[in-house]
Amino acid sequence: MISSKNQHQSTIDTPKREAHPAVTHCERERRPIEHAIVSIVDDDESVRESLPDLLREFGFAARAFSSARQFLSSGGVDETSCLILDVAMPGTSGPELQQELRRRGKEIPIIFITARTDEAIRAQVLKQGAAGFLLKPFSDAALLAVIQTALQAN
Repeated sequence: MISSKNQHQSTIDTPKREAHPAVTHCERERRPIEHAIVSIVDDDESVRESLPDLLREFGFAARAFSSARQFLSSGGVDETSCLILDVAMPGTSGPELQQELRRRGKEIPIIFITARTDEAIRAQVLKQGAAGFLLKPFSDAALLAVIQTALQAN
């Protein structure tokens, strides 16, 4: 049996980065990071229904969107502390949304999730600043760890 520590190490990929502005903002207001808003963009309805519940159990506020377009038009981009983003979606893909956010000057930590093992995409999104990359299915512990890493990166 694989321990959760080994599973975590095999499913998470996070580069070292400086602290995100949302962390500094939270520290200035003395709000716990757990009150950060985590947005989810995934075309899979089951993910949009289950992940927000899990994130709320972790103490985060959560919002779910079915597409990049819906997320961008929601008005919630500026409130998002961390973004969980599916790689492959109809319309605008996850990596395309990452590029659009960068073009707009939005420095939101992005955690990519995908069911497809694609080393080229993983390398591309991490090179372009993604905070993490998880393969579905991933453990609750791996998700929490990568979110905390994204929000508290040193």
